[in-house]
Amino acid sequence: MDLQSFTPDNNLTNQISELVKKQISLIGEDPSREGLLKTPERVGKAMQFLTKGYKEDPEAILKSALFEEDYRQMVVVKDIDFYSLCEHHILPFFGKVHVAYIPNGKITGLSKIARVVDVFSRRLQVQERLTTQIKDCIQQVLNPLGVMVVIEAEHLCMQMRGVQKQHAMTVTSDFTGVFNQAKTREEFMKLIRN
Repeated sequence: MDLQSFTPDNNLTNQISELVKKQISLIGEDPSREGLLKTPERVGKAMQFLTKGYKEDPEAILKSALFEEDYRQMVVVKDIDFYSLCEHHILPFFGKVHVAYIPNGKITGLSKIARVVDVFSRRLQVQERLTTQIKDCIQQVLNPLGVMVVIEAEHLCMQMRGVQKQHAMTVTSDFTGVFNQAKTREEFMKLIRN
């Protein structure tokens, strides 16, 4: 499912809309107020878009552009923007994903790496799981000599509520294969910092 071709399910939009109307009432607002009249429907459509990753197959995306190639150096796709929803508060977290892999006879189209990030981030998530899911998918499909994923993100559940720390950045990483060697990890980290 491409971003441009996303079409919300009307039945699901209506079901979510009813729940949102109830929420608006429960917090003390009037869902029939002019500014809120279309809000439930908008939220219904937005939630389907923000969680569309449940209906997409990340492995199929990688396999759709799989090529035989005898290249055995690091392939890095860095600064991939992502947006996700924290599963604990259903508030956004967002930032950058950096991915590296060292091919073992197969490569994939570079845009497919970014699409895999989108699929997993468009689900209710925690950053730690998101990091591992991206790594595992690439490892499973490409069977490279190694994969490394680093995610840097800001979490609105930490900034807007609770501890309210505005500039806190959460960094997670996960890796396989040759990235177990400190030298290889250091090379990747140097490349994403430049």
